[in-house]
Amino acid sequence: MKKAAASDSLLRREIGKIGVATIAMNGVIGSGIFALPAIAIAQTGYFSPWVFVLCGLLILSVALTLARTAGFFDITGGPVAYTTHAFGRYVGCQTGLLIYVSRVAAIAASANLIVSYAAALWEPLASGSPKIAAIIGYISLATMLNVVGVRAGMAMVYLISILKLLPLLLLIFVGLPTIEWVGVIGTDIPGTETLGQSMLVLMYAFIGFEFSLIAAGETRNARKAIPRTLVGTVVAISFCYALIQLVVVSVGSDLGKSDAPLVEVAGRLMGPAGALALGLGVVFSVGGGSLTSLLTAPRLTFALSRDGSLPAWFGKVSEKSHVPVNSILFCGLFSMTLAVSEGFVWLVTLSTLVRLLSYALCIASLPNIEKTIPAEEGQFRLRGGLAIPGIGFLLTLWLISHSTIQHFLIAGLIVILGSIIFFASSLSRKGSMDN
Repeated sequence: MKKAAASDSLLRREIGKIGVATIAMNGVIGSGIFALPAIAIAQTGYFSPWVFVLCGLLILSVALTLARTAGFFDITGGPVAYTTHAFGRYVGCQTGLLIYVSRVAAIAASANLIVSYAAALWEPLASGSPKIAAIIGYISLATMLNVVGVRAGMAMVYLISILKLLPLLLLIFVGLPTIEWVGVIGTDIPGTETLGQSMLVLMYAFIGFEFSLIAAGETRNARKAIPRTLVGTVVAISFCYALIQLVVVSVGSDLGKSDAPLVEVAGRLMGPAGALALGLGVVFSVGGGSLTSLLTAPRLTFALSRDGSLPAWFGKVSEKSHVPVNSILFCGLFSMTLAVSEGFVWLVTLSTLVRLLSYALCIASLPNIEKTIPAEEGQFRLRGGLAIPGIGFLLTLWLISHSTIQHFLIAGLIVILGSIIFFASSLSRKGSMDN
C-alpha cells in the first residue's frame, strides 16, 4: 500500500463513504446531462438511449480499473499518485496537469452556464461588465467555501446534491409511462463513425468520477471506502442517464436542436412548474459540479507539489482549516481567468479529450502497480485479471481517435507547458537542496 506522506498527514480525513459517492456523483452529473440529450437525438435519434448505455459500459470499464488501482493507495492525488508510481514524476506531473486543466475548464464552463441561465431573470447579466462581475462573484464564493475547510465545502456539496437530483428523479418517475419501447428497441443502428463521434460528445456527461480518487488523503479508510463506492455510483448514474434519455427521446424526439431539452420535456410532462423545477435543477447541478471541482482540483496541484513537480508554494496547508489554501486560491483565480475569456463550448471541448488521455495513462499504470505493491486482504479485485483494464484502454483510445486536430493541439500545448513547469520546478528544488 502507498501510505500518506508527511504533507498529507496535515490534511484531515473528514470524508466518508457517503462523501465519496457524493463527490463522484457531483463530478459526473453537471451541465452535460441537461444539454447533451438533444445532441444525442440529433445524431442518433431513437438509438440515442443505447448510445448512453454504451457510454455507461465504457466508463464502467474505466471506473473498475481505477477502483482496483485506488485500492493500493491512501494518499492525495489519485491519478497523479498512480502514474507517478508506475512511470515516474514526469508522467505523473503530465497526468495531474491534464486532469487539472480539464477541471479548471469545467469550473469556468459551469460559471458561464450559470450566469447565462441567470440572465433570463436579469437581462444585463447576458454580457459586459455585469456578466464578468457575476462570474467572478460566483467563483470567488465557491473558492472561499473551500478555503474555510473540507467540512464546509462538503456541507454545501451535500445540499446541492439533493437539490440537483430531485428534479432528475422526478422527470424519470413522471416520464416512465411515456417511453416508446417499440421505437427504441426496433431502431436502426448508426454507422461506426457516427456512433464514435456521438459517444465522444456524450462522454462529457460521464466523466468526473475520478474526483473521489483525488481526495484520498482526506478520506477515512480510503483504500476500502473509495473503490466499491466509486463503482456503485458510476453504475447508478449510468442507469439513470439511460432512463432519462428514454424519456427525452419518447416525449421530445423533435428536440434535436434544443438548448434545454430536459426543461422542455419537463414542461410537456408537468407544465410550467415542471419546467421551472428542471431549470432550477440545472443551476444546482452545474453549481454542485463546480463546487466539487474546486474541492478536488487544488488537491492535484498539492500532490504535484508534494512530489516535487510543482513549486513548494502549492503544497502549503493552512494550520487553521487544514486545507491546501494556496492551491485552492490559485485554482479559483485560474478558473476566473478562463471563464471571463472563453465561452462554454470551447471550455467543454478542452475538458473532454484531456480527461480521456489521463484515463488511458491511469489504466496503463495498473500492471506496474500490481507487480510492485503487495495486495492486501479485503482489497478490491477484478475478475479476469487485466481483461477489463485492457477493454477500457482500447475503448478509450478508440474514442480519442475521433477527436479533431484542434483538440490534439490543445492537449499538446498542455504537455509542452507541463514539461516547462516540471523541469523548471525540478531544477529549482535541486538548487534549494544543494544550498
